[in-house]
Amino acid sequence: MPIEQSSRLRWIEVAPTEAVVHDIDIIQGLQQVPKTLPCRYFYDDRGSALFEQICDLPEYYPTRTEQAILEDCALEIAQTTGACELVELGSGSSRKTRLLLEAYQQLNHPLHYAPIDVSAGILQDTAPMLLRQYPTLNLCGLVGTYEQALSNLPPVQLDRRMLIFLGSTLGNLNPQECDRFFTQIQQSLQPGDFFLLGVDLQKPIEIVEAAYNDAQGITAEFNLNILHHLNDRFQGNFAIDQFAHSAFYNVHRHQIEMHLISLKPQKVLLQKLGYQTSFYAQETIHTEISRKFDLPTLTVDLKQRSLNSVHIWTDPQKWFALLLCQRQ
Repeated sequence: MPIEQSSRLRWIEVAPTEAVVHDIDIIQGLQQVPKTLPCRYFYDDRGSALFEQICDLPEYYPTRTEQAILEDCALEIAQTTGACELVELGSGSSRKTRLLLEAYQQLNHPLHYAPIDVSAGILQDTAPMLLRQYPTLNLCGLVGTYEQALSNLPPVQLDRRMLIFLGSTLGNLNPQECDRFFTQIQQSLQPGDFFLLGVDLQKPIEIVEAAYNDAQGITAEFNLNILHHLNDRFQGNFAIDQFAHSAFYNVHRHQIEMHLISLKPQKVLLQKLGYQTSFYAQETIHTEISRKFDLPTLTVDLKQRSLNSVHIWTDPQKWFALLLCQRQ
């Protein structure tokens, strides 16, 4: 349903605002042992703003490393794909995507961009800046989850489309979810279309753990914000100061795990859901994983979904990789 219309800007809400958050997931997660919450609940407007701060932290290498790779290869990407519509999953402030827009603009290609995010606020803040920065840009913002947006993409405006998934957000998906996601990407692209994927690679543990335990405590605040979000949306009474942030590297699964630890026995009511749960001291809520990938294994997984790697770029330390794949 269009929620705003202009000559170069459209907004599409691919699900009603309340449906973007599926309350059944909350109840099911809090009933598990250990308790869990899907990481998409981080991203209300405040959570999105906190994540933008995380991206600028000295310990958080993924953003600046991926940015440096894109600065080097954006023009090559645009030359390889030719004119194509850019569709970005989890666009946030579109900070890195501007490098791609500039490359396509340099080649005099038409600019069509569809940012997708669950936070309407960050999309609405970013869109006017993009339209001012790129006078020929046509922008169609989609508010919703990846699954909802991929199932409701508007008709392509150019001969080709490129789906963009940066920031190693792929690492938030477990292997089964990752398989389903790649299948949906395959189904969303026509033969000849492209998929641009940024992934964090396996590296020394101390580097990874520092990125999720920053000295300023912004990542801890981001983790705790999931409880703020549930309180606001569902009239909850999580006592935020009675939970603590924990992040550590699971060496067997090659993933960072983020948890919230209950500091005392307590009960929590989500009044709007009619649901109450209790915690014992030191009980945890598992809020996020961030998997670190082996590049040869990942390229095989993509190829099994008819997504062949056309080009792979890495930084000199091989901490991060950017893969340009084409749908066969």
